[in-house]
Amino acid sequence: MSDILNAILERGDLAHLALFLWACAATAQAYLAMRELGEATRRLDAFVRELARFNRRCRSDS
Repeated sequence: MSDILNAILERGDLAHLALFLWACAATAQAYLAMRELGEATRRLDAFVRELARFNRRCRSDS
C-alpha cells in the first residue's frame, strides 16, 4: 500500500489519492456493515429458535 501512496504522491496527483482513500474507507465500511449483518442474522436465528422451542412447550402443556 505504501508503494501506491508513494507513486501517487510522486506524480502529485491528489485527485487519485483522494479517490484511493475514499475507496479504502468505503471498503472498510462495507466490511463492517457485512460483519454486523452476519451477527444480526445469528441473533435473529437464535431468537427464532427460542421462540419455536417456547411454542413447542406451550403446545405440549395444553
